[in-house]
Amino acid sequence: MNLQISRILHAGYLFEYGDQKIAFDPIFENPFSRNCYAFPNVQFDHEQIRGLRLDAVFISHFHDDHCSLKSLDFLDKETPIYLFCVFPQLAEMICKLGFTHVQQLTLSTPVFVGPFEVLPLPALDVDVDSIFHIKVCGLNILNVVDSWVSPTVMNILAQSSPWDLVLWPFQTMRELEVLSPRYSEPSTGDLLPEWCEQLKILNPRFLVPSSCQFIHEDWSWYNSALFPISYKRFQDNVAEILPETQVWRLDPSASIKLAQSSIENGLPLSWVQPLEEQNVDYKYISELKPPSTAEISKRFSPLTKDQTDMVFYFCRDELPRKYNELEFHDESYFHEAKIWQLSIYDHQGHRTDFYYRISKGFMELASPELAPTAWLTEIAAFKLHSALTTGESLTSLYLRVNDMAFAASTENEIRSADVIEDPLIRCLFNQDFGAYQRHQLAQLR
Repeated sequence: MNLQISRILHAGYLFEYGDQKIAFDPIFENPFSRNCYAFPNVQFDHEQIRGLRLDAVFISHFHDDHCSLKSLDFLDKETPIYLFCVFPQLAEMICKLGFTHVQQLTLSTPVFVGPFEVLPLPALDVDVDSIFHIKVCGLNILNVVDSWVSPTVMNILAQSSPWDLVLWPFQTMRELEVLSPRYSEPSTGDLLPEWCEQLKILNPRFLVPSSCQFIHEDWSWYNSALFPISYKRFQDNVAEILPETQVWRLDPSASIKLAQSSIENGLPLSWVQPLEEQNVDYKYISELKPPSTAEISKRFSPLTKDQTDMVFYFCRDELPRKYNELEFHDESYFHEAKIWQLSIYDHQGHRTDFYYRISKGFMELASPELAPTAWLTEIAAFKLHSALTTGESLTSLYLRVNDMAFAASTENEIRSADVIEDPLIRCLFNQDFGAYQRHQLAQLR
């Protein structure tokens, strides 16, 4: 009997052995996570999905492209859900959705589902991600999801060799670089040397370029700036370091049948339906000049007066209060007093500026004449409203940081600063776990 592994979307997989079925990080939406569009494009037959009887679902972490309550809601509520998340609130939300068997995973403690043994292991960011070691019918499989692997865990994985199949995250997504393109160095488009060394240690028989599988809106400059590695470059890089390893691309709906001595194509999933040519690839343009935030803001709908008032009230009143509640670090870029400019763009590209004085963890509204701007944040009013009301993720906000020429001394400081020190980013995301799923739960209930 062969093991069948089918790609759902992004990091989603279905494992079938006999009449036993388990799924990992299933997403049944397109688009998902706000503005992630399946690439290649697919649609889902939700009626068929409602009829699935899965023996278990494993969720690697809480990010909304891996744990979507809207997707889970299509499944039978008796389905056991195994979730890695250090925050108990997410398990509680899944229970409120109606699931009766929700269990938080303990790292390095295996879960047995029929013939499957699933061992969750810590990722590099131990408080966020997990990876999965899967054993079934004598096969040894590693699902790295979209995590980074620490040297300690890599030593553990090396002792578990030989590996029959590794699902490896092939994209080094430039999530931070697109926030501040003015200060970002271009990518070579090659696999990281660290990844190459780790893949050589694992030395699997078969390797699937995993995760990603999405792009943004047709007009989005992210489609040429966010994804630096093509499928072809991945295969070429692997061939150089592991000539005996076979790279097997699995697009949404596609399946493989894996045995001890063979691999072959399986029947595609009937409920994941391709809508276009599957042999598509990413095209990274290193010299791309991104459009301004004013241009991008014209892509979005106008806000009502009440929505605009909400955004401006947040900027004037809530933002300083939230920032002043955050933990302050002495090594912060804002240790010494600096003026921060926050520019909000409406649907016509018109700008409203707010100025703040920040020093040693304290923020207050300021006059623009007080001192030169030392940090700039730009965002469309539509997107800021969405972040405040629906928990929109950072990678879909089209937020832009420091897209201007500063004084020479400020330029030097900014080049060594962490873009995540941005005050708006910190206030929107540092203390608001599960906002996306909370909004989903409210809609579904």
